[in-house]
Amino acid sequence: MSVENCRYGKAKGKRQEARVKRVWAILHFFTQFSFIVFTYLVELLNQIFCLFDELAEIHSIEKIKTIGDAYMAVAGLPNYRSDHAVAIANMALDMQKSVVKFNKLNNLSFQIRVGISTGPVVAGVIGLKKFAYDLWGDTVNTASRMESHGIPDHIQICEATYHILKDNYLLEARGLIKIKGKGEMMTYLLQGVRE
Repeated sequence: MSVENCRYGKAKGKRQEARVKRVWAILHFFTQFSFIVFTYLVELLNQIFCLFDELAEIHSIEKIKTIGDAYMAVAGLPNYRSDHAVAIANMALDMQKSVVKFNKLNNLSFQIRVGISTGPVVAGVIGLKKFAYDLWGDTVNTASRMESHGIPDHIQICEATYHILKDNYLLEARGLIKIKGKGEMMTYLLQGVRE
């Protein structure tokens, strides 16, 4: 987006009608690692997020941003892809594996909670400074809630995502979960790829 457009309030956002997958991953460690010097903690977080960035490249996933200990990425943007569900599910599974491997190599015990949702989003750049591509909409909120209401070391998905993945992935019904701002939602845990 040009600064000229931004100055005159013309935000460049585009509603993406195609269904996309969004992953919201949070590493949980601040309580259990509160004794670690924060500069060291940030270095560990950087190492893990670099692993996630490599996975994003491998799976052709668009990293959106990191916020503290959260990593946000999307499949199906900025270019639509018909296999968005498979791509994001595989990346989420690989993220779990990479954290397990990182823990073993470094004698640590980080945990990851991942939330995935499917649906339309608005994507674009807004503001006057520090331009950043971002996502908005119910799909974004639902993925965040799948993560925040999830279980450590699990990937929680919404019902819409379940219906896309159910034939090719191992999924366990978690049941109805009361989700902040959404009410009760049927949720599932992504456990792996069917053989």
